[in-house]
Amino acid sequence: MKSDTVRTPVEDRAISLNELAYLRFRQALITLQYKPGDYLNMAQVMADLEVGRTPVNQAVHRLAAEGLLQILPRKGVMVAPLSLDDAFELIEVRLVNELLCIRLAAARITTGQIAQLREVNARLAQASQQRDPLAMMQCDNQFHHLLAGIAANRRLMDILNIIHAQAQRFWATTLSDAGHMEEVIVEHNAIITALEEGNLSAAEQATQHHILSFKHALLTSSGR
Repeated sequence: MKSDTVRTPVEDRAISLNELAYLRFRQALITLQYKPGDYLNMAQVMADLEVGRTPVNQAVHRLAAEGLLQILPRKGVMVAPLSLDDAFELIEVRLVNELLCIRLAAARITTGQIAQLREVNARLAQASQQRDPLAMMQCDNQFHHLLAGIAANRRLMDILNIIHAQAQRFWATTLSDAGHMEEVIVEHNAIITALEEGNLSAAEQATQHHILSFKHALLTSSGR
C-alpha cells in the first residue's frame, strides 16, 4: 500500500486519535488497500494512517475482534484471508439479520429517511458512472448504515456494522463488473420503493434478492 494518508468520510467531526486510527485502518482493510493474507509492517501502517503506535495497536485489537485482522503469535498481524466458504457463511448471517433490520425499518421509517436513502443511492449511481471504487464502497456502506439506523436497534446495528465490513471486502472483488453495479443500484431502489409504499413483503423480498445477488456476483467473479 502506498503511503498516502487513508481518509474517511467521518473526519469532519471531532474524534479521538484511537477512533481515527480505527476508522482509517478499517477503511483501508475494507477497500482492500491492505491485501487479504498479507502480513503488515506496523511501522508502515502508522505512516499510512498518520497516527502513533498506541492508537494503531488498539485499532488492531478491535479489528481482530471484528474478523478483519488476525494476530498470530511470533508471526505478527495478518490481514484476514478471503474464502468463498467464509463468504457463504456471511451471506447466511446477513439474510437473518438484514431481514430483521428491514422489518424494523419498515415500521419506523419517515419520509425524510426515504429521501436520504434515495440521495445516497443517487450518489452511488454517480460513483459507478465515474468508476470510482472507493466512492462506490462508501456510498454502499452509507446506504446500509442508514437502514440499520432507521431500524433503531443498537445491538442489531453493532452486529450489522461488523457484518457489512466483512461483506464489503468480498464485494470489493466484484466492483470491476459494471453490470453488477447497475444491479446493486436497482436492488437498492426496489428496497426504498417498498419501504416508501409500506409494503413489508416486497421490502423483505427485495432485501433477500439483494443479498442473494451478492452471492451470485461472488460466484461469477470466482469462476464457479
